[in-house]
Amino acid sequence: MKSFAIPEIYKSGIIEKIKNIRRQNDKLKKDFSPTVLDFGPIKFLIARHFGFCYGVENAIEIAYKTIAENEGKNIYLLSEMIHNPDVNEDLLAKGVSFIMDTKGKQLIPWDAIQEEDVVIVPAFGTTLEIQELLKKKRIDPYEYDTTCPFVEKVWKRASQIGQQDYTIVVHGKPNHEETRATFSHSQADAPTIVIKNIEEAVELAQFIKHEKTAEEFYKTFSGRYSEGFEPEKHLARIGVVNQTTMLASETQGISDYLKNVLIEHYQLKKETISNHFADTRDTLCYATNDNQNATMALIEHKADFAIVAGGYNSSNTSHLVELCEEKLPTYFIESAENIIDKNSIAHFDLHTKLEKQTKNYFPEKEQTTIILTCGASCPDSVVEGILEKLISFFPEKKSIEEVMEKLLTV
Repeated sequence: MKSFAIPEIYKSGIIEKIKNIRRQNDKLKKDFSPTVLDFGPIKFLIARHFGFCYGVENAIEIAYKTIAENEGKNIYLLSEMIHNPDVNEDLLAKGVSFIMDTKGKQLIPWDAIQEEDVVIVPAFGTTLEIQELLKKKRIDPYEYDTTCPFVEKVWKRASQIGQQDYTIVVHGKPNHEETRATFSHSQADAPTIVIKNIEEAVELAQFIKHEKTAEEFYKTFSGRYSEGFEPEKHLARIGVVNQTTMLASETQGISDYLKNVLIEHYQLKKETISNHFADTRDTLCYATNDNQNATMALIEHKADFAIVAGGYNSSNTSHLVELCEEKLPTYFIESAENIIDKNSIAHFDLHTKLEKQTKNYFPEKEQTTIILTCGASCPDSVVEGILEKLISFFPEKKSIEEVMEKLLTV
């Protein structure tokens, strides 16, 4: 796989060594068992796959290269580069400005953007409408484009099946930048609708089966369907694609469910399924799959609690948190700064969407076992910082050098 130029501030010697060992011992990536770091009074179970993915590294390399090559120019990002506060804060510190926030709210008026300015497209991609707007300003939307190749793969597949008269069902969070971009690209070639979960797939099925009216459809999915959408006509042939950071198992579950609804409704046989349902399994992101599979393997092991690191608005990270929460107490944090001390931790609650503090999160026992992972937009340096902060609470611990030496001899 291609190697990217990543700023040193995002790297970690410890984490890089762990990842290299796992890669050497598991070249086919079939072993999802965790890496064990035993410091004596505290032990870590670290996910097989975590941290910067191909798309994120690609975006960061392009962004920092763009900054270095355009000194003195106004440099803008359409929105956050990725959903990680450390990366975005560093870009802001280097003089980059965000034109919009993550929900599409305008922060800098388009009139302020000039032809000679530099505009970077974030890893999530952007809409066709914004691409056209930039072109009218004589700004090439592809010159500094960091769109993830796997997001573009989804767009291409949606276009292919759209041209075969399928309607596109996008599984994603309606307000997420990537979903907005995918919806824009998809509706250029096909009728398109966005659903966010299996519950909404069940609602959609009622319209597939003609159990509800078009008027009810327009109310239920207001703002999430393409112009001219006719449910009775356009839900007869569908294909499901996803926002690449969603739970892959949920996307597959939605796809399988809607496929079965169509089979039952149209009394389809195996050889005629494609008349109503397009196979789109090849659009699932490898990094999302790997991270989620590694997390599912991780939580099969006994531990006292889990720490998941990443930006609070990171979709892929939030799904790792959801997986961990099913099995054990889980703390979603942005960095080591959230770990106040051994008795108090500040963490994000996915259910209330607020940060809160939990006291006495460390159990009183001879050895505490902690599950540790992070999202695809979280730097290795953040994971190292969390690791070092937690082991600092135990003066009698084994040294990092000693633990890593044993890891090398396993």
